[in-house]
Amino acid sequence: MGAFDIELYRKLGTRDALGETLAEIGGDYPDLVVLAADCLASVRGTAFSSKFPERAFNFGIAEANMMMAAAGMATCGKIPVACTFGFLASLRAGEMIRSGICYPGLNVKIAATSSGLAMGTGGTTHHIIEDIAVLRSFANLTILAPCDGVATTKAVRAAIEYPGPVYLRLGRGGEPNVYKEDFNWEIGKAVTVRDGSDVTIIAVGAVVPRALEAADILAAKGVSARVIDIMTLKPIDREIILKAADETKLIVTAEDHNILGGLGGAVAEVLSEHPSVPLRRVGIRDTFCSIGPTDELMDKYGLSGEAIAEEALKF
Repeated sequence: MGAFDIELYRKLGTRDALGETLAEIGGDYPDLVVLAADCLASVRGTAFSSKFPERAFNFGIAEANMMMAAAGMATCGKIPVACTFGFLASLRAGEMIRSGICYPGLNVKIAATSSGLAMGTGGTTHHIIEDIAVLRSFANLTILAPCDGVATTKAVRAAIEYPGPVYLRLGRGGEPNVYKEDFNWEIGKAVTVRDGSDVTIIAVGAVVPRALEAADILAAKGVSARVIDIMTLKPIDREIILKAADETKLIVTAEDHNILGGLGGAVAEVLSEHPSVPLRRVGIRDTFCSIGPTDELMDKYGLSGEAIAEEALKF
């Protein structure tokens, strides 16, 4: 891809792509319904509700009720997309997702916006740096984490087609474009965004552009870095991880999530069966994060391109 400029093409963000895609495909899926918990405008569900008002439902501040209503709708043949902020979806309504949706394997799609540190100034209560760890342990649940609007459009379409529960981990907007419209992707497959032979950086979501920054920094120091966008956190692409373990000397994971149980943990599980390559995990080091602008928080907690590159250079 060449040198990556994080300020380039700040266009359609992940939550905007969610709303636009649902509105675009609503006519193709007459059973598609959109649910929101007092945040329809924030999750961009108004694009759908303006076209299909009879298929959009606002539950107020009642996330748990919304998830169980989505479960009920799924048993009646609907394809419910339950939308709310990430910390509310995965924690407040976590039990309902587990027991009401995943246990019976119902065809519910959960769109969680403002994930990771996306709601930086919202404070610690509104950050969600535990959702991957919690939800990855729920049987039957597929977890997708697209990094930009282009990938989100593809992920939403794929989620609607996919039978069974799907969790979409999205940002808040303003994410730079990493992909062009014609890139190929499918559920369960990661994407090699940039090739390299010395170190592999495996990133997810909002950290993918920062991993590309790190690759540029490493290239300037004579280190060839491969960058992989994992995109599907569950089921994880074991093949691409093991290939990187065979072909590069080090793997670094990078995520806007607690390093316990997140992407780093998932990759470590794969590599535990392939122990010949070292692994370094970059992420939030088991702490609650302070309040501030998202970009500043990402830098503060070691998620800058420089910090990711430095972790590779330590090796």
